[in-house]
Amino acid sequence: MKDTTTTAEQAGGVRRTTRDLTKAAVSGWLGTAMEFMDFQLYSLAAAIVFNKIFFPDVSPAIGLIAAMATYGVGYVARLAGAVYFGRMGDRLGRKKVLTITILLMGASTTLIGVLPTYATIGILAPVLLVVLRLAQGFGAGAEIAGATVMLAEYAPTKRRGLVASLVSLGTNSGTLAASGLWAVLLAVLSEDQLLSWGWRLPFLLSFGLLLFAVWLRRNLKESPVFEERPDVVDGVAMSRREVETAVTKGADDDAGLLEAGLKQRKGKAFFLALGLRFGQAGNSGLIQTFLVGYIATELAAERSVPTDAIVYGSLLGFLTVPAIGMLGDRFGRRRMYLALTSLTALTAFPLMMLITSGSTPALMLGMVLGLNLGVLGLFALESVTMAELFGSRTRFTQLALAKEIGGVLATAIGPVLAASLTAATGSWWPIAAMLVVYSLITLVSALLSPETRGRDLVRLEDAA
Repeated sequence: MKDTTTTAEQAGGVRRTTRDLTKAAVSGWLGTAMEFMDFQLYSLAAAIVFNKIFFPDVSPAIGLIAAMATYGVGYVARLAGAVYFGRMGDRLGRKKVLTITILLMGASTTLIGVLPTYATIGILAPVLLVVLRLAQGFGAGAEIAGATVMLAEYAPTKRRGLVASLVSLGTNSGTLAASGLWAVLLAVLSEDQLLSWGWRLPFLLSFGLLLFAVWLRRNLKESPVFEERPDVVDGVAMSRREVETAVTKGADDDAGLLEAGLKQRKGKAFFLALGLRFGQAGNSGLIQTFLVGYIATELAAERSVPTDAIVYGSLLGFLTVPAIGMLGDRFGRRRMYLALTSLTALTAFPLMMLITSGSTPALMLGMVLGLNLGVLGLFALESVTMAELFGSRTRFTQLALAKEIGGVLATAIGPVLAASLTAATGSWWPIAAMLVVYSLITLVSALLSPETRGRDLVRLEDAA
């Protein structure tokens, strides 16, 4: 007998086999891994070499700020991509969008690997870098949101936190792959080799992964929740006018569900999700991006030390992420958010003291703990909680916007702000203070949020 699973116990006739769920899980994991590998490749390159090969005519400190700024512009494009592809995903389905976004991301990343440098074409080099970064960001703006929505809508209700956390494992896998590649390059190549051609290799190698990911997405079935939605007819969502007409004429159960969606007052759930996103996004930008460059340039540590720390932290994350997902299924999303954000805020200054202590083992321990507490653990919760907060009619769009606005406000601006504050103060304490502020924003949002565990994802209205 074929093993089957439904998206949720409430999801009526639309069924998916365990094989379908496995495909969705691998697709979500792989696409998100690609997104974070692409961005981590870029962020590490920005911190280690881009200031030298694309911005060579400025001081090291200004070069680092400029490189971080090019990293940040991608988040502006991500916002545009979230709006464009989010609406498409809510109206035409999740699968189509996920195929397009992964193509955009992968192609842009590969092309970064063939860019001429400043020494070859002058100012045009950083201009082209920004263009590709914008294209990369446009595709990525809906990638992780789409993967999150797809996995949450595929998962059985009682295991939704665990299954949806696989998206976070994708971020972890991508971070690990990118950091591992850079760690190898830094270990085996000389400075001249790295700056002349070695930096290109990670970007070019991502092409093979792109081909497999596109093939997998094309063979994936649509989200069962999307097909079960009462406002979807023949694979396309009805317009608001069509929904109003159906409510006026209808007298069945679907009419009641449609009416509930129409009466939903938008806004509260979105701002709660934005707050939940803020801590994870801000902490990620500081720990995975800024600290890598700060440790190498300001603390005068070996170039391989911060990348090795990210690798070790990512390896530990393969235990952290599913553990947090399972704990969220057992104890609820809200309770786990309160615990993780409190721990992150309380340990921010002690962890930065470890990182700046001058001891390499202490530095690595601080980075590993910070990554797992303040980034990966929160991401495991975010993957399911944000999907459960929103109704199915606008879930993709609202989730993508909450993620990307949070990214622009925290992840993109954070490293630039941290670089400026540490340069102005000559100290590390602004980094710790920013970690505390980011975590407290998420803590307050969790306090104000309803518990979403077990919610019927077919419902059209938001949870708050």
